[in-house]
Amino acid sequence: MTLSNVHYKSVELSNGETIAYQEREGGKKKVLLIHGNLTSSKHWDLILENMDQDYKLYAIDLRGFGRSSYRQEIRSIEDFSEDVKDFVDGIGLDELFIVGWSLGGAVGMQFAADYPGRCTKLVLMGSASTRGYPFYGTGWFGQLIFDHRLRTYHEIKMDLGKTIPIQFAIDTKCLPFLKTMWSTLVYTKNQPNKKRYHEYIDDTCTQRNLAAVYHALNIFNISDKYNGLVKGSSLAKDINIPVLVLRGDRDYIMSEQMAEEIVTDIGSNAKFIELKDCGHSPLIDDLDRLLQVITAFLR
Repeated sequence: MTLSNVHYKSVELSNGETIAYQEREGGKKKVLLIHGNLTSSKHWDLILENMDQDYKLYAIDLRGFGRSSYRQEIRSIEDFSEDVKDFVDGIGLDELFIVGWSLGGAVGMQFAADYPGRCTKLVLMGSASTRGYPFYGTGWFGQLIFDHRLRTYHEIKMDLGKTIPIQFAIDTKCLPFLKTMWSTLVYTKNQPNKKRYHEYIDDTCTQRNLAAVYHALNIFNISDKYNGLVKGSSLAKDINIPVLVLRGDRDYIMSEQMAEEIVTDIGSNAKFIELKDCGHSPLIDDLDRLLQVITAFLR
């Protein structure tokens, strides 16, 4: 299948932001795809090309990513959730399924908790925990210092171990550096074909909110626990829809503990499936299995 039935569109939000998205023609079942950090809707292309035509797909570019605007700085995952609410209102979407990857999983959980009834099933793929994604300081040789969790946006923005070098690579379009990072952390088994890989890395350079996203994930906590930085909002228990939690057993970004926290905090509505021999991008490592698991759950 090609992308001939996929179209880029945009919608103006009430807060003045312009949200770009891809829409793939399909049936009456509506699925919203929410991407992760250092990506955009571009990285959903294999899903847009290959998911069953029974589903009409919408792949959003979050604020500050891809083709979307970034007029107001992101300070929390709630900001993204509010954007998603304005987006689905703007194009008239209701009773939709959400598939959130990594950062997108946190956004999906926040949206499901904030706006009950709008999302009917939620898939979390390599998702940040209900208790956030901690941002630790680094030593002289780049190693994480687990007893030194950064606490403020300014500290994260000035971090020499991760934020500054990645931001510099984005600003200068240093594609070799970014590709090495992706190959080390994300594509730990299979890699995209040469053309697709180049497009993905080039797309990474569209992000304009890196430190803000790190900060938003660091302070995210919808559990009823203290996560070492902030008290939880207890909103996870309000996610009263079926939730599928997916994690590759080779995922070097989202830990097994994070997946367990999601299942614990959401409770009996959450089901966990481990994707064998997959890293942080099951889209590349085992697309057929990923689609099989997702569509079985959505049915």
